[in-house]
Amino acid sequence: QVQLQESGPDLVKPSQTLSLTCTVSGGINNYYWAWIRQPPGKGLEWIGSISYSGNTAYSPSLKSRTSISINTSKNQFTLQLRSVTPEDTAVYYCVGRIGGFGSSSAYDYDSWGQGTQVTVSS
Repeated sequence: QVQLQESGPDLVKPSQTLSLTCTVSGGINNYYWAWIRQPPGKGLEWIGSISYSGNTAYSPSLKSRTSISINTSKNQFTLQLRSVTPEDTAVYYCVGRIGGFGSSSAYDYDSWGQGTQVTVSS
């Protein structure tokens, strides 16, 4: 079983770029990774996925502002969300699964980080 830990700033100003890193212990290869968020009072929202080989898939609603990358030598994958607004305030989770790439359903992921609160505010 892998363990995941998110890291990054908890406060970002509007129009700036939100950058988060997920550090994986227990092996990053042979898994499929993703970022999911939960805005206050709302459900879980898939942001995008990346395979251990670097293939990516993004939510259509966020695709124009999102980049996900992976560094297998560091056992890390990262999220960049550009031009943020207060609507991007949420708890952000890094997640992983073995069986299949690019699922947009949070319920398909069986490994979760503890989540990190990111607030977008001036």
